[in-house]
Amino acid sequence: MSEATDPTDPTRRAGVNGVGRVLVVIPTYNEADNVSDIVGRVRRETPAVEVLVADDNSPDGTGVIADALAATDPRVHVLHRKGKEGLGAAYLAGFEWARERGYDAVVEMDADGSHAPEDLPALLAAARDADVVIGSRWTRGARVVNWPLRRLALSRCGNLYARLALGMPVSDATGGYRVYRRGALDAMDLSSVCSQGYSFQVELSRLAHRAGMRIVEVPITFAEREHGSSKMNALIVAEALWRITTWAVQDRGRAWRRGTGRAS
Repeated sequence: MSEATDPTDPTRRAGVNGVGRVLVVIPTYNEADNVSDIVGRVRRETPAVEVLVADDNSPDGTGVIADALAATDPRVHVLHRKGKEGLGAAYLAGFEWARERGYDAVVEMDADGSHAPEDLPALLAAARDADVVIGSRWTRGARVVNWPLRRLALSRCGNLYARLALGMPVSDATGGYRVYRRGALDAMDLSSVCSQGYSFQVELSRLAHRAGMRIVEVPITFAEREHGSSKMNALIVAEALWRITTWAVQDRGRAWRRGTGRAS
């Protein structure tokens, strides 16, 4: 973890205009081929932000590469975790790291390059007037590149099911390219989060919606990774479907008990 510069330095306090100090959290596990490129692109596109690589003790040396990046750039930090605990746990640890150090906004970004850092300025601009910004693959103006038809259909159908089942006005509830303002993180009951993968992103969307947060979607260009292997598998998809159904039943039961006739 790099702490080479003074956190009271006014250039660091200023952060992104209208948003404040921003931390981009990039979880990694065996991303040695990608981590240098993605961190470098973030720093070039948005020089005012800082980066936290949250590495789950990658056996391929990703953490060592991240340490080298942090040693030469005071705006890059590394959180070394004990082992592979999943995407959701890594993001929650990153959120807590950011809150403890007084950041005003936190960005979720994949390490594999599927989330283009070139889209980050647009997401941060939208965050000036929103609590949560989702870089959406399924809103007008978005593009999905090099995905097979099966993945396209799975994502489309999964997001439609989440939207209808949970009553959320969100087109891409499973999207993992996001900006959370500090107030949104404080308002959401993050201690209750227990899911991973796709369902982790859906769960945070649900919590933000239930907390009355203003959620805005910004179109992005989403591309399949070029290096390494995807962490997606049938168990992650099954977990997402099971949890969405469970939450929908819980929400409807809660609404029925209150006699409102609709989910909160």
